[in-house]
Amino acid sequence: MTRDEPSPRALDEVDRLLARIEAVDPLVNAVCTLHPEAAAQARALDREAAAGHVRGPLHGRAVLVKDNIDTHDLVTTAGSLALADAPPPVRDATLVRRLRAAGLVVLGKTNLSEWANIRDESSASGWSAYGGLTRNPHALNRSSGGSSSGSGAAVAAGLASLAVGTETDGSITCPAAFNGCVGIKPSVGTVPTDGVVPIAPSQDSPGPMARTVRDAAALLGVMAGDGTDYAAHAVAGRLAGRRIGVPRATYWGYSPHADAAAERAVSLLAAQGATIVDGTDLPTIDDRVWEDELLVLLAEFRTGVADYLATRPGDVPRTLEELVAFNRAHAATELAHFGQSLFEKALEGPLAGSAAHLAARERGVAATRDDGIDAVLRAHDLDALVTPSYAPAHPIDLVNPESFPGSCTGPSAVAGYPLVTVPTELAAGLPVAVSFWGTAGAETTLVEIAHGYEAARDATSGPLPEPAYAPFV
Repeated sequence: MTRDEPSPRALDEVDRLLARIEAVDPLVNAVCTLHPEAAAQARALDREAAAGHVRGPLHGRAVLVKDNIDTHDLVTTAGSLALADAPPPVRDATLVRRLRAAGLVVLGKTNLSEWANIRDESSASGWSAYGGLTRNPHALNRSSGGSSSGSGAAVAAGLASLAVGTETDGSITCPAAFNGCVGIKPSVGTVPTDGVVPIAPSQDSPGPMARTVRDAAALLGVMAGDGTDYAAHAVAGRLAGRRIGVPRATYWGYSPHADAAAERAVSLLAAQGATIVDGTDLPTIDDRVWEDELLVLLAEFRTGVADYLATRPGDVPRTLEELVAFNRAHAATELAHFGQSLFEKALEGPLAGSAAHLAARERGVAATRDDGIDAVLRAHDLDALVTPSYAPAHPIDLVNPESFPGSCTGPSAVAGYPLVTVPTELAAGLPVAVSFWGTAGAETTLVEIAHGYEAARDATSGPLPEPAYAPFV
């Protein structure tokens, strides 16, 4: 290398991250598959940069991809042994093609809650038969959340500064909150889902996870491919004049730790010039909506997973019935910790496109959009809502059902609306976070607000402390 040539920045990052994974991931188990050619990818990108060709602002950066997203050169398993020995998918998911085209190094795949937590009502978040159990880097006995468990834990542990997750209801927001990183769940349709193992097209949304709002926004710009420079909205001075609602009923009050941190976050937002509007509760969303949501998810999953499996080469199950049979035949491994009650319910329930499915979906959309989030935003002339994200991470329990005292994700999930989750502080040694809600297509507004909060947090108390890898909290 001559003095005038740029340093091999991509290769330096990949080498550093591979060393970090070797040293730290045995504790956390976030990465289930490493790319054997990651260093070669980095060298090629460094040669491009040396020749004056830089593909974009993320050229040469490394990214980890959740293991339910197709990569033509790495296995894609959704955490299931049913796909573990199959050849890789024929082609990359569109979002992965965009990552590569933007000059990112695909470092590997991250573990997930098997089948993105749609297999059983008592599933253990962060566990899959293929990838094992992912642990929270802040306390190794605590859950890493679901279902983008490995993506959240990897970012928090410094195994990569960028990762991709997917969310249907909580699967980016929860691991972002539990592990202490930023997560953006975009509006449904912002990032394409072809080549992503589906749960339900009406709610599935891939999104970025990162150490900072700006990095997450930059990654969203690549994944969305819509020409929007989301990172350009992560700038100072965008909080002044914003009207932010605080819906305390239901979405506050389930965790004193999360509430206290969120109250401090609200105070910081106000100090930066935002107008805080209390009394902005959503109309009551009754249990029928959440029953309808499950009906919709199971109906769409039954059809969608068969369509997806049809794209995979090799000797793999082709239908949900065959997946159920595979799990029964491999019960000692696949069903070691929990069953497949949701798979079985999906086989017994209505099909996607049936009258029951369409009616349930219509009721959910009405309750969470026009009569829910949008009604509150309109009534109070709000730019966004802010709530605690989740209670601090619960202890891992592979015997009993998990404990979730509350969360913020349901209305935005059913509506298909965006959420941006930002860590606030440690509570009893564990991360807690706030989430900013908006209407469809409000990502740039939420990025501005989230970045403004993050900057105010950093100026007041600093970023979240590095994980302690404590064996017990």
